[in-house]
This record gives sequence, C-alpha cells and structure tokens, in this order.
Amino acid sequence: MENQERHIKIKPASTADTQALADLFIGHITAHPEYISHGELQMGVGEGFVRDGCFITRPAPDAREKWIRSLLSQMNDDSVSHVWKAVDDNGTLMGFCAAYIEGDADARFGMVGDILVNPQCRGGGVGNTLLQTAIDWLHSKGIRDIFLESGKDNHAAHCYFEKRGFVHVSEIYKLMEI
Repeated sequence: MENQERHIKIKPASTADTQALADLFIGHITAHPEYISHGELQMGVGEGFVRDGCFITRPAPDAREKWIRSLLSQMNDDSVSHVWKAVDDNGTLMGFCAAYIEGDADARFGMVGDILVNPQCRGGGVGNTLLQTAIDWLHSKGIRDIFLESGKDNHAAHCYFEKRGFVHVSEIYKLMEI
C-alpha cells in the first residue's frame, strides 16, 4: 500500500511499545548519526569525538538501554511529558513523537524531545500529524514557548522544522578534553 493511502492513527505510546520504538530509534541513529543532538549526548545515548577538526557522533554501546529508560520516564507523568505513536490501520508503527514540559512556575516551556518517522512512511503526513499532536498537547497544558533540538548536521530535519514555523535560536557547544 502506498504511504499516501495509509490512514494515520495517533495513539499514546505505552510500555508495551518500548521495544518497537527503540528498534526504530536505534536503527535510525545507527544509520544516521547526524540525528544525534546534545540531548542524546547528555543522556549517554550518543557519544561524540573530534576527528580531523570535525565533531562526529555515534550511538553509545549501551544506547538502547539508556534510551528505553529515558522513554519510560517520559511515559510516567502525563502532566509533564507524553509520548505518541503513529500507526496505520494494520497497527504498523509509522513513527513516534515525545514532548515534555520544563522550567519553573514562572518560566515553563515545552520541548519536542524526539520526532521520528519510519523511512517507508515519510512524505505522507505522519511527521506533520505527530508534530501537531505534540504542539496541541503543549498548548493544552498552557505552554506557548515550544523548542526542539536537532543534531548539528541533520539538515533535512532543520529544513522540515523551519517550514513548520520553528526558527534557529542558538548553538550548543560541548567542552572536549584537550
């Protein structure tokens, strides 16, 4: 069935989905380490090093276990975080998105922590639907300032986010031992 013919269903992800979500995520960052951003580096899912003056990322050896722990923590409290999955009519995983709220009572903001679409499902509105679901959820929680992060060389994602109203607002630097 062509991607455009699939019906997209957005559902809350549950602990029963963690293995399938991890398969999609770890498979993607292994094939596309440019996806790895400072968030993955901070939680130990990714590791980075400098080679010939360029910062290179790759999945950490225990990336799967660390990512699953992070994912499960995002499923614990719907008042501050949520994970959604996109499935088709057959229940096939098309992608997922996670969002959470950070800050204090005076300066709360939302983060789209991850958004990933199965490569076979791209171009059919799955990413747009997941992203809008996350934005709507954050708005329902009273959040107006919404941020996301992306790996520095993940240029296709940068273009995608800019087309959806996000703007580049900062750079992140990591101290490397000299």
